[in-house]
Amino acid sequence: MGIWSLLVLRLHGLAGRSSSGLPCFVSIVTLCVASKSTGFVSITMDNLEKARGGRPRAFDPDRALDAAMHLFWEHGYEATSLAMLREAMGLTPPQIYNAFTDKETLFRRALTRYHETEIGFALDALSASVPTHEAIRLLLLGAAEAYSRPGKPGGCLFVSGALAASPQAQAIADELKSYRKASEAAIAQRLAKGQVAGDLPEGFSVESFAKYIAGVMNGMSIQARDGASAEELRIMAQTALAALPPEEQKRGA
Repeated sequence: MGIWSLLVLRLHGLAGRSSSGLPCFVSIVTLCVASKSTGFVSITMDNLEKARGGRPRAFDPDRALDAAMHLFWEHGYEATSLAMLREAMGLTPPQIYNAFTDKETLFRRALTRYHETEIGFALDALSASVPTHEAIRLLLLGAAEAYSRPGKPGGCLFVSGALAASPQAQAIADELKSYRKASEAAIAQRLAKGQVAGDLPEGFSVESFAKYIAGVMNGMSIQARDGASAEELRIMAQTALAALPPEEQKRGA
């Protein structure tokens, strides 16, 4: 009987990257008889994502979520691919799915993150202890600044996240619509509060004007994505403010 021997070649980078996009080792195992190969070859991929001891590399969930939020904010839901998310978040597909389940869930988490971190100007303006005219002024001018902030995508994620959605992404479009409707309702609530306080005439339609203000803010978002400056957006805001009834007429009904 001949002498059996085992030849193992372990080459780094031979295959470049695995299907997950990660660097890998390729192990080629050849079984030989009397120094002659039997032709049996097996190839195994070793994931370099795992640190020594087999544990996955740790990551910061908040930082990864912020990276995803900015991608969705800039490109929209459907145009943001898994490859783009993987690169921006610094995660492998398994890590993304383990942490966020799927792309739709990740997007919803990004919306929540955006609400928590990027629309403070609106919450502050609508809750400020100031007359109604000043509250709406703070809201619109705050939007002008927030929508054109350097280093961040232009506009508002709630507006640009799915302006045109395919039937497959209709649930996402509906989710964004609910956020926009909630914003409109919050404006109407603030106007109604001002009407009760005498800041606005009794016959003034707070629902109609809230829809108008929300529409102006949506338009400001689109203008910002098209490159409008903060000053240009402030001019839009001031024009909208001129539609409010003058303060001296606020008790005129």
